[in-house]
Amino acid sequence: MPQLRTALAQNFNQAVNQIRPSAIREFDQQISDIDGIIKLTLGQPDFNVPEHVKEAAVRSINENHSGYTPQRGIPELRQAISDYLLQTTSVRYSPESEIVVTVGASEAIMSSLAAILNPGDKVIVPTPAFPLYFAAVELNQATVIPIDTSADEFVLTPEKLQAVLDEEPRVKAIILNYPNNPTGIEYTEQELVTLANVLKNHDIYVIADEIYNELTYGVTHHSIAALLPEQTIVINGLSKSHSMTGYRLGYFAAPADFVTKASKVHAFWVTCPSNPAQYAALEALTNGLQDAAVMRTAYEERLTYIKAEFRKMGFQIGQTTGAFYLFAGIPPTFNGDSTTFALALAKSAKVGVIPGAAFGPGGERYIRVSYASSLRDLQTAVKRISTFFEDKYK
Repeated sequence: MPQLRTALAQNFNQAVNQIRPSAIREFDQQISDIDGIIKLTLGQPDFNVPEHVKEAAVRSINENHSGYTPQRGIPELRQAISDYLLQTTSVRYSPESEIVVTVGASEAIMSSLAAILNPGDKVIVPTPAFPLYFAAVELNQATVIPIDTSADEFVLTPEKLQAVLDEEPRVKAIILNYPNNPTGIEYTEQELVTLANVLKNHDIYVIADEIYNELTYGVTHHSIAALLPEQTIVINGLSKSHSMTGYRLGYFAAPADFVTKASKVHAFWVTCPSNPAQYAALEALTNGLQDAAVMRTAYEERLTYIKAEFRKMGFQIGQTTGAFYLFAGIPPTFNGDSTTFALALAKSAKVGVIPGAAFGPGGERYIRVSYASSLRDLQTAVKRISTFFEDKYK
């Protein structure tokens, strides 16, 4: 295939030129060709989509739901989302004016940020954090202000938040993801209250990415939307709760004035989500609110197992109480950085994990282990890592 002329090759959007591909996907691809590797890299549940949810998608196809839907999503689904959010956030969102159905939670984040940001604006991101947030901000020609939470057990403190807000006059938003990817940390109600007490004094948006809200272990999820409904944009979807990652069905809920602006971005970018995905989501939120319980029980069993085993091997393990990731501190017997360690595990032990450096400040010297894989794979991976340490770092 011929190459672009030099002048054309230099005419790309500079914001696109400056961002890297997803460090998670990049590393996963780098090790994918290793024969026999067990990959604990991606947040892909090993469960099938519940049968009744799949049947709803099939019915949608068979009933010829093949035309455009309302750009904000089919009314029945927006009503179901409203009912669900009333239960989970204690906020009543109007299905007509305060909810938009999106192509995955990622599009919800992108549309929300595009509606908010002007070039030169700033967005606070507590780190370690999901790499999408950095790229989404930078694509809008804004700047990420990371707040390293590693010294505070991966919880953003009100003191550090206040200090940044005092220093940075152009902050437009803060992205709070909890339960958190990659750390698995869930904020307590009191921790959210202390943050809300700071945020309520500033005219900034709170983008609450709560995609893992159904996956908590021994704790209760609380939404900051209940404390700051006039400032909060709630992001959620069905990918993690119902193993519907490939259906690409998410949503955002926020005050009507914000939704009016952000829904314009959404409409021009994607027009509308697919019919089968929307009808599947409607079924999930109408008749499948308990579907996540089976998965949650399995994830908690896996978490209990790998926390104990990784501690035996010398990894530093924090108070993981949500999502399906273990953020493990690399044992001091290994002197290299997280990427070197993860590559060594992949090549020598044939176990794939994600280097903590992929998640920004505070992530170095950690690895993210996804326990969305089966217990059998986790057990095999533990044996291989244990042998790796015995052979190389006795």
